[in-house]
Amino acid sequence: MRIIESKLLLRILSGCIAILTLLLSACAPTLPQRPEQLSYPPIEFHIPAVDRFELANGVRVYLREDSELPLIQVTAMVGSGALAAPRALTGFDDLFAATLRTGGTLALPAAALEERLDQLAANLSCSMGPYATQLDLSLRRSDAQEGMTILAEMLRRPAFDAGKLELARLSAQEGLRRSNDEPEAIAERLLMAALYPGHPLGDHPTQASLAAVTRAQLQTFHHEHFAPNNLWLAVSGDIRKAELLPLLAQGFGDWPRQAVTAAPLPPLTPAAQGLLQMVAKEVPQSTIMLGDLGLTKDNPDQYPGRVMNFILGGGGFNSRLMREVRSDRGLAYSVWSQFQVGRRFPGPVMAGTETKNASVVEVLTLMRGIMNGLREQPASAEELRVARDSLVNSFVFSFTDPHAVVAQRMQLDFYAYPADYLARYQERIAAVDAAAVQRVAREYLRPERQQVIVVGAPDEAAGMLDAIGLTVRRVSAAELP
Repeated sequence: MRIIESKLLLRILSGCIAILTLLLSACAPTLPQRPEQLSYPPIEFHIPAVDRFELANGVRVYLREDSELPLIQVTAMVGSGALAAPRALTGFDDLFAATLRTGGTLALPAAALEERLDQLAANLSCSMGPYATQLDLSLRRSDAQEGMTILAEMLRRPAFDAGKLELARLSAQEGLRRSNDEPEAIAERLLMAALYPGHPLGDHPTQASLAAVTRAQLQTFHHEHFAPNNLWLAVSGDIRKAELLPLLAQGFGDWPRQAVTAAPLPPLTPAAQGLLQMVAKEVPQSTIMLGDLGLTKDNPDQYPGRVMNFILGGGGFNSRLMREVRSDRGLAYSVWSQFQVGRRFPGPVMAGTETKNASVVEVLTLMRGIMNGLREQPASAEELRVARDSLVNSFVFSFTDPHAVVAQRMQLDFYAYPADYLARYQERIAAVDAAAVQRVAREYLRPERQQVIVVGAPDEAAGMLDAIGLTVRRVSAAELP
């Protein structure tokens, strides 16, 4: 009897479970069958706040407090760079930055400075770009006072040790001697020279220009451009404003303002027409780069330009170049495009790949054909959706590093970006439509204006380069800049 009752109870329970399962399945939404069918609620994201203030002598300070780790990072940016150096001294930027970093200060000679930085386990680097000189320092919270003192000494009283300048010069000259070893380096150098002809942005150092840089010239540049009213500081990490202020006063408070003459921007005269430059090099595959000048940050076309670039080649396997050149035809392992928004001069719009020598003309023709496709036909609704969603959603990853947040805010102000640039970036990308993408493609993907570089040994295809439709110029190793 008990066995019969138990079996009856099991049957009743099983029936109830089955009925409940049916009811739940009837109420539950249908599960998507493919990843692209998944839907998510909108991402809510707020740009992290940065505290901005200015010292009495003009030093601009950007602070973001973050006590997650007992570390502090500082980026010091002086608002003068390579464009402020004499034009004949191409390569001055690297020599200045290297000697500023390694050449010691009046208080700490070069060897003593290196030893002390090692003892502090501090990381310090220096670089000079076209418009600014930058020092980056990271160290423990407990060493904040000494670290800020060292940074202030480097900015205010660098020694520019003569021996360190010579080491930097020898290193740069050796790098120059090796500069033709890599096909990609040759292609990039020639492309920049073609896009910015006769302009500092297209210049490349020579043995003579490197040899001409003197310690006195480094000192003169420092004297003329390093001043508190030309200094921007980004600070992040485990430090409060109340702790930072006395460190800033100690390191920079008695540094007097001085007049700093802004370097005049040299005029830019783009190349009048397209040109294909061929550099013969015995390598298994050829490197291809092509490009034209684009736009600056002040041009609203940057938003449809970013979307266009994603569709063209910036979106990886979601892009037309990767899909058609690699996935469909297997002609290259990687193919890419870039749409660089210039800060004060138009940035380059570029694309590139590497392919076997026999496929050079085929790949180059295909790449330019894909660009023409964007000019002639609007992007599909799906391409547009993927590009916009990817750019909008990836925007939040620009703010994962606390120091990147504060340094970015500083740089946006330095380059005079609109105050609402970050706040409205996603909105402006999301508003891009197919017509805008086609319009910027017609403006910035102009085959007749493109500068094309091929470095390699295209075999029988070399004789067919004329089929591309551009004037072909063969460049010997002796002619390379």
